[in-house]
Amino acid sequence: MNIRTTFPTLVTICSTLCLLLSANIYAEQNIKKPIAKIITAQDTNSNQSEWRTVKVENMVLLTLPHGKVVIELAPQFSPKHVEQFTQLTKAGHYNDNKFYRVIDGFVAQAGPVDGSKADNSVALLSLEGDWPTDDTFSFTLVQNKDLFAEQTGFKDGFALAHNPSENRAWLAHCPGIIAMARGNEADSGSSHFYITNGQAPRYLDRIMSIFGRVIYGMNHVQSITRTAVIEGDTEVSTTAHTPILSMQMMADVPKTEQIHLQVTNTESHLFATKLADRVKRENAFFFKKPPPVLDVCQTPVLSRLINNKNI
Repeated sequence: MNIRTTFPTLVTICSTLCLLLSANIYAEQNIKKPIAKIITAQDTNSNQSEWRTVKVENMVLLTLPHGKVVIELAPQFSPKHVEQFTQLTKAGHYNDNKFYRVIDGFVAQAGPVDGSKADNSVALLSLEGDWPTDDTFSFTLVQNKDLFAEQTGFKDGFALAHNPSENRAWLAHCPGIIAMARGNEADSGSSHFYITNGQAPRYLDRIMSIFGRVIYGMNHVQSITRTAVIEGDTEVSTTAHTPILSMQMMADVPKTEQIHLQVTNTESHLFATKLADRVKRENAFFFKKPPPVLDVCQTPVLSRLINNKNI
């Protein structure tokens, strides 16, 4: 054996392996460190609640033939869309509308008949696809270097993405979000809306206005009749499209019929701790550990009913 030629080769191999190992360790630490920072900061407020009670004025009750759906609005992120959606809801604009574009694993879209008096009477909205951030912007980090953004995380229970290099943030198209439909023009949304009913169409981030999310009754959203069929199948008749029996602001629903909910407090110490544990995947079930990656759209934000005797 020629030591002079073999030794440099061994050094090269060892160096490469060390670099790969370091890269994997760094990838995991890259996620853990910010989460640890959040946990440390929240240790000063150890009584922070695991749950957040959703304000009744921020909830919408969507009644379908097969069940009730509750939507939490996000005026802190999309104020113009929430304001118009609220006004239309109070005016009964959505009552008897139908879900006319429902694609499995994509979206369920509803609104008045195109070109109708009800449709044309609604003002167009400017896009609220993202918003500016600065050094004071804070949220609970889920992951760095997401496929669609530099960072992902949660704020007020809503999944978001953030590009510090641009100082811009936006809500993410995770399952169950509600957003305003539009035409080709950015500022052409009015009253037609959609709910994502499947895998996150994140490529729509920043070019659509997300203004809420389903926090109760997602099983009923999933049961809305699909209008798109596979090639060769019988076309779905418009008479079979799922109607909206009523859409009401929860605050306008009789108190005996209101649905009150709490959701995971994504700013809490416990939530940040669960995120850190989710990265590690230390459960014995994982005999082969997945990479230390967290998908914001597959990170659960739970809901629970409180004091609801009418459900």
